[in-house]
Amino acid sequence: MSTDTPAPTRATPDRYVAVQRSDEFAGLRKALRGFVFPMTAAFFLWYALYVILSAYARGFMGTKLIGNINVALVFGLLQFVSTFVIAWLYSRYADRNLDPPADRLRAELEGTGSVAGGAAPRQTGPDEAEQQEKQDKEVGR
Repeated sequence: MSTDTPAPTRATPDRYVAVQRSDEFAGLRKALRGFVFPMTAAFFLWYALYVILSAYARGFMGTKLIGNINVALVFGLLQFVSTFVIAWLYSRYADRNLDPPADRLRAELEGTGSVAGGAAPRQTGPDEAEQQEKQDKEVGR
């Protein structure tokens, strides 16, 4: 089976350590944690509220809203909705704040670019290419 993209060059373990110690990698890790930790705490508190209300506020949770639909059912369904919203928010956050520096670090590690020179071109679909062009124009590249 043939591929259109060349095989990446092998990075030595020393290069991995150098990238791990770089300021850009530290910033990438901080950006990831800056989203993941607060969002995890918020979701945990939201879920805990649902469980606590189900256990100790049965009257409130059993309040019928429309027909046989009660507050507990709505809260339960909102757990699913909030999970999808968090996944969508993370995807947007990663596209804007995590992927560009990660791509630059990967390019540097593979020897196909440099951190200072920006990210190496990557294979993109039509929608991604248009979005990348729009971002490049906003940044002034």
